[in-house]
Amino acid sequence: MRKILIIGAGKSTSVLIEYLLKKSEPEDLQIIIGDLEVENAQKLAGDHPRAKATQLDIFKREEREKAVQNADIVISMLPARFHIEVAKDCLVYGKNMVTASYISEEMQQLDDAVKDKGLVFMNEIGVDPGIDHMSAMQVIDRIREQGGKMLLFESFTGGLVAPESDTNLWNYKFTWNPRNVVVAGQGGVAKFLQEGKFKYIPYNRLFRRTEFLEVKDYGKFEVYANRNSLKYKSIYGLDDILTLYRGTIRRVGFSRAWNMFVQLGMTDDSYTMENSEEMSYRDFVNSFLPYSPTDSVELKFRHNLKIDQDDIMWDKLLELDIFNPDKKVGLKNATPAEILQKILTEKWSLSPEDKDMIVMYHKFGYEINGEQRQIDATMVNIGQDQTRTAMARTVGLPVAIAALKILNGTISTPGVQLPITKEVYDPILKELAENGITFREEEHSYLGYNPFGEVGN
Repeated sequence: MRKILIIGAGKSTSVLIEYLLKKSEPEDLQIIIGDLEVENAQKLAGDHPRAKATQLDIFKREEREKAVQNADIVISMLPARFHIEVAKDCLVYGKNMVTASYISEEMQQLDDAVKDKGLVFMNEIGVDPGIDHMSAMQVIDRIREQGGKMLLFESFTGGLVAPESDTNLWNYKFTWNPRNVVVAGQGGVAKFLQEGKFKYIPYNRLFRRTEFLEVKDYGKFEVYANRNSLKYKSIYGLDDILTLYRGTIRRVGFSRAWNMFVQLGMTDDSYTMENSEEMSYRDFVNSFLPYSPTDSVELKFRHNLKIDQDDIMWDKLLELDIFNPDKKVGLKNATPAEILQKILTEKWSLSPEDKDMIVMYHKFGYEINGEQRQIDATMVNIGQDQTRTAMARTVGLPVAIAALKILNGTISTPGVQLPITKEVYDPILKELAENGITFREEEHSYLGYNPFGEVGN
């Protein structure tokens, strides 16, 4: 049997393992699931005869090396910062590797050595990054093959709650790592290109510089800019493009409300708060407001952020119960971001019957035979249940499909890479479509390009 080692048995691995176990008989596979908490691995392995759960501590070098040495291909579903040690072992023992994470500088530095050994280290093969790369490059390559010239590329993705489970005023629930939501946009300015002009949005303005988009059958959404869209000029070969913009999708109104926390400093993760363990939710909020001998916390909040009492923003705050004097933070030496995350998790966690939703939206503006055209491509995927979530499906399926195609030699070009070549994206997108993950394309006249740059810059 050919052995696939999966390191990490978190939320995203359920569909990944389910797919590989379905293929295990015809493909002659044994699926080895390694996790620090062996119970997590056992839960996913079940009693399947071709699945094996094992305890694996990646910080124990001998244990990690032995597990890698025993595999034919390694899938690392660990947090991104831990991939590199596994990657070095794969290099030493000549094993192909797959991750869903962005390529780190350390990983990229292995590229020459990986190529020398004829190995495939596939990264960025989840949903975003992953399905976004593949679906974008498939259309961009198609336009180029027809003789077209790219003018605009915009790409937006959001992990959201399905319409039938949208039950709060924020139109949002945590469907993935809550920490990533709380600290989103920090650590650098958002950089992108619009109509040939470089644009920059600092963190303190990020959630007030949103754009709107409409998805057929699902209504209106807003997007805020991702940190660095400019790097995709070289990745996608779009060096002459006039507009290049990537962002995150939310329901309309979320960003304006979230900006309240940003302006007060509640999303800051750079320092710890005194006596945070004994602090009440009300104390936490009051920590960011000026002292007043007479005004209540609520009044100070409204005054500082200029929120009228009939503003929907106020109702959103009340829904979170953040002014409660009896609820304790209960976290030692916590940062503001950690405390905010705890408060939000109480209200924004998915209930057992809830379903999540992934929305992806690409815009391609191009010129062909003297005519300017635009393609809008949208993908919406709704989770089936709390195990087969849309997030687990759109992350796990591309990882699993890629691993099997590398194992079978369908994907064979060596190197540290992301899925932007036809060899990779064509077979994977075809199989994703067979599993219900598809894009709907609409083509129409291109409206976004101002050839003379006279107005609207």
